[in-house]
Amino acid sequence: MALTGYSWLLLSAAILHVGAEISITPEPAQPAEGDNVTLVVRGLAGELLAYNWYAGPTLSVSYLVASYIVSTGDETPGPAHTGREAVRPDASLDIQGVLPRHSGTYILQTLNRQLQTEVGYGHMQVYEILAQPVVVANSTELVERRDTLRLTCSSPSPAEARWFFNGEALPVALRLGLSPDGRVLTRHGIRREEAGAYQCEVWNPVSVSRSERINLTVYYGPERVAILQDSTTRTGCTIKVDFNTSLTLWCVSRSCPEPEYVWAFNGQALKNSHDHLNISSMTAAQEGTYTCIAKNAKTLLSGSASVVVKLSAAAVAMMIVPVPAKPMEGQDVTLTVQGYPKDLLVYAWYRGPASEPNRLLSQLPSGNWIAGPAHTGREVGFANCSLLVQKLNLTDAGRYTLKTVTLQGKTETLEVELQVARECAGGARGCLFSDTGSQGGSASSVRLGTEARDEHASPIRLQGAALSPLSDSGAPHGVLPLLPN
Repeated sequence: MALTGYSWLLLSAAILHVGAEISITPEPAQPAEGDNVTLVVRGLAGELLAYNWYAGPTLSVSYLVASYIVSTGDETPGPAHTGREAVRPDASLDIQGVLPRHSGTYILQTLNRQLQTEVGYGHMQVYEILAQPVVVANSTELVERRDTLRLTCSSPSPAEARWFFNGEALPVALRLGLSPDGRVLTRHGIRREEAGAYQCEVWNPVSVSRSERINLTVYYGPERVAILQDSTTRTGCTIKVDFNTSLTLWCVSRSCPEPEYVWAFNGQALKNSHDHLNISSMTAAQEGTYTCIAKNAKTLLSGSASVVVKLSAAAVAMMIVPVPAKPMEGQDVTLTVQGYPKDLLVYAWYRGPASEPNRLLSQLPSGNWIAGPAHTGREVGFANCSLLVQKLNLTDAGRYTLKTVTLQGKTETLEVELQVARECAGGARGCLFSDTGSQGGSASSVRLGTEARDEHASPIRLQGAALSPLSDSGAPHGVLPLLPN
């Protein structure tokens, strides 16, 4: 009887014998989709008449791939044939360009001359070439300790997934937030150190594919707001600044994003939105408390720091030096003031003790000076407090008093004794001093004392004072009241 593709299936159903020696192994052992695979059969015994291949868990006709007659080499496709399968004479099965759907159990059934059948079982897993996965985030901008991060690794493949943080394997602490299948990463109360680039990777034995980076930003702060001067933290300190010098204060903090800055002076907002504040030409009016306020528009938090800025005390003692040191009758002399206050507000010169009738002249805050009751028309004041007396006569000898007042209200009084020499008969010089009658000339100054006035006291009022120099006649244009004692 000649065998056909299906005739021996009915015959073998009644004479089924399981052969323990038959083995089926795929080559390559871990095929990727698109590979050509051979299911290699080993352990066949005896003279065989025919083979049946099944792609399924049972010997069901619906799973039949092909029947093969050894004597003729005829192959008959079955219901499960995909057009890629071919049976070899040695019973092995070739599959061209395997696909993932070719994965599963394969059964070989053989028929020998005694009309006995044997079966062997094998399994093949076809691994797909993985497409690039995509990381999906609930948000890429989160607020520290407030928001929850949820990242999902989206891939059409059931392949295993693993995560990367900034290009490295996910730290152990972060792995605690993974779902059982590894596809979802959750972090409650996100921290700043968890900001960075996240990727997921799907893999199988023949393929690996990693997603694009997704960058996570974690907003925080501002924290540790501080004010710096020359890279030194000065928060809560008092900064001493010399008069008429400059000062730059810097505001720093830990914050993401960079905060918005607002500066305040003695509680009043300044028109400055920079991270630094320049104080130029320091005066008493700029003394006070400077506050930097840092605001984070993302976290809705703010922080502040303050410093106190004050003028530093004058370090140079004031003294008066006449120039020339030994003036003579008819000469000009300048009572030069050395070490005068840099934060000077006003000054006044007196001929004798510091009383209003003795006042020679005063300088106003505007820089102009005005004559006093004792002005003779020969005295001129300068911005550095010095006094010029022109065309000396013997009556100009004696005591001169200088009184200064600073912007802080500090009053200082200094005296100098001026001696004037006259020419002797016959043109000889320096023969007699106006006050002692001795030859030569000299002057000395003495500090009478200083007085620190209340900073909150009313400023000196220069009532009835003209803002112009003396008239040609030497008469004063106005009267200046005595400076405070």
